Amino acid sequence: MSLVKSVQVAAHPAARLEQVIGGARQARLVRAAGEFRARLGGRTVWNVSSTAAGGGVAEMLQVLVGYAEDLGAAVRWLVITGDAQFFAITKRLHNQIHGQAAGGPLNGDEADHYARVLAANAVELLPRMRPDDLVLLHDPQAAGLAPALAACGARVAWRSHIGVDWENDATQGAWDFLRPYLDAADGYVFSRRQYVPAWVPAHKAWIIPPSIDPFSPKNQDLDGGTVRAILATMGVLEGDAPGGQTAFVRSDGGTGTVARPAEITGEGRPGPADPLVVQVSRWDRLKDMPGVMAGFAGHVAPGGNGYLVLAGPAVTGVADDPEGAAVFAGCLLAWRDLPAAARARVLLVTLPLEDLDENAAMVNALQRHAAVITQKSLAEGFGLTVAEGMWKARPVVGSAVGGIVDQIAPGTGILLPDPRDGAAFGTAVRTLLDNPGQASQMGHAAQDHVRGNYVGDLHLLRYDEMLTALISQG
Repeated sequence: MSLVKSVQVAAHPAARLEQVIGGARQARLVRAAGEFRARLGGRTVWNVSSTAAGGGVAEMLQVLVGYAEDLGAAVRWLVITGDAQFFAITKRLHNQIHGQAAGGPLNGDEADHYARVLAANAVELLPRMRPDDLVLLHDPQAAGLAPALAACGARVAWRSHIGVDWENDATQGAWDFLRPYLDAADGYVFSRRQYVPAWVPAHKAWIIPPSIDPFSPKNQDLDGGTVRAILATMGVLEGDAPGGQTAFVRSDGGTGTVARPAEITGEGRPGPADPLVVQVSRWDRLKDMPGVMAGFAGHVAPGGNGYLVLAGPAVTGVADDPEGAAVFAGCLLAWRDLPAAARARVLLVTLPLEDLDENAAMVNALQRHAAVITQKSLAEGFGLTVAEGMWKARPVVGSAVGGIVDQIAPGTGILLPDPRDGAAFGTAVRTLLDNPGQASQMGHAAQDHVRGNYVGDLHLLRYDEMLTALISQG
């Protein structure tokens, strides 16, 4: 069985971006793509990650590789394979880069296992690549491939989608583990300048924030009837789903429908007119789902209306996140401990992953039906669910951590200085629920902010600059 798998991505028509970004930005993108193809020559750009589904990295690669395909650039995507122990190791590295010391430092046996798994993957990677090809290794899972790929003549950059803007023993331990591998890289890409470790040479560091695709099943326009029908089909809204109204446009341009139910833990269901407070994320302890429940139960539900929906992927469907099932189990225990009146207005929703486009359409419907979107993370590399919610013209209540700070500009939502302050969280949510005019104004400002800063043309142009710098090093 092959360890390295190629992900086939359909071309995404870049021309449609013009209706979102305007003619001037569209012309700049097309011009830059032509110049980049000429500079690339016979080289290929390879993205190497650890999963093709279930997280923000995979979602962005589907979009960016699709646009690159349409623009004629030779950009490919490969996914490596690891066992349960490998992903437990890389999840600990992920947590350590976020400053969380759970599990303690990695020992010698764990370091040897990490190296062995990646060495086996490298055996299959190397024959695919030619000298001077460009390689983007994504996150800790792929970082250990840098020395082998650089030794074969590839120009290697490491793309970290995570980070914190401070250091402690946990972050230092992660960098001590990864640096012997990453010293072989020619470039380093981070989502924020504050995430760049001191050992990375300034001239090799590139800052490239993530982006959304306005036309993806997760972000495309859906009318109110379709939104309600999708939520009823999922089982989130009370009542039967109307037939034939759950259609959406698939990533390949075809028509899809939402037909599967979600798995829902909840004693009640909101009606179509009940306001929803929604947080969508992986089942990751840094997303603080129990804290969201406690803040809602203690400071929103008493005397206020609305329901809370916490939604994430099916816990068996994300291969590189072994903690998901345990975190979801902890959320179930926290839900059972809520006061009865509050528990009846909280839903835990796991979304099926058999059809990724259908999964994305479910997220889209949840966010579009929300009155308020939250992202009360304890730490966050970027948190693109914030920009996705803002794109639906919804106000977001988010923690003032990581990339959430960059996304929620003044007047577009509410930042929480202390993510553990449940009272402040509840007050912010209640303020927006009780003042729908203010919430609507914030939501439309939020959509404009995303249009100006987090759409894919800017993402591609920043990668163009970074990859051009790698080519010029030859």
